[in-house]
Amino acid sequence: MKYNRVLLKLSGEALMGNLQYGIDPKILEQYAKDIKQVVDAGVQVAIVIGGGNIFRGVQGVAGGLVERAQGDYMGMLATVINAMALQGALEKSGIRTRLQTAIQMDQIAEPFIRRRAIRHLEKGRVVIFGAGTGNPYFTTDTAASLRAVEIEANLVLKGTRVDGIYTADPEKDKNAVRFENISYDEVYERGLNVMDLTAITLCQENKMSIVVFDMNKEGNFLSVCKGENVGTTVS
Repeated sequence: MKYNRVLLKLSGEALMGNLQYGIDPKILEQYAKDIKQVVDAGVQVAIVIGGGNIFRGVQGVAGGLVERAQGDYMGMLATVINAMALQGALEKSGIRTRLQTAIQMDQIAEPFIRRRAIRHLEKGRVVIFGAGTGNPYFTTDTAASLRAVEIEANLVLKGTRVDGIYTADPEKDKNAVRFENISYDEVYERGLNVMDLTAITLCQENKMSIVVFDMNKEGNFLSVCKGENVGTTVS
């Protein structure tokens, strides 16, 4: 395996599968299977998952439901629901896990402690980080970049439903062209929607590469960890 320790970022929307909202058990089962392949190969895996399939703070603000900070805290709780669901699927597959949250929830998760998280990884456990950074105004993309740097991961893997970064949205523009490799500067210049600017800048400043790939294609996660040419690498 090319990489020893990786951080996998999953979107909440990906968990919906073909549903309109919520969590598709089939998607969870597939993710658990793919993650198990990687863990069995000896790679240490940490995961950050979004909450957009349940609640997104900016949507709550746009709808006039709550103000921004309150909406973001609600979104953090949604990520914990997804993290617990993923934890259940992983443990059902025989994978040992630990759930750590940026907001203290003693009854269901450990608080995020950097050294403890690294120790869990060294023991072969999958560590799931919930509740983002614990602060409003920061996305789960930023949380993924931050945690990856903190645990000294080799790279951030952003699992999406698209097989990389394109010149335009491939679901809307049939002429969009996929990049195999792209620099951080070019991501900025082209205004590409890879991660939010805070997350990209954090990775760039810490020389943390990002690979964007299709997580819904079985075996892709393992292929990326082997160093195969899958998705798009930002470096």
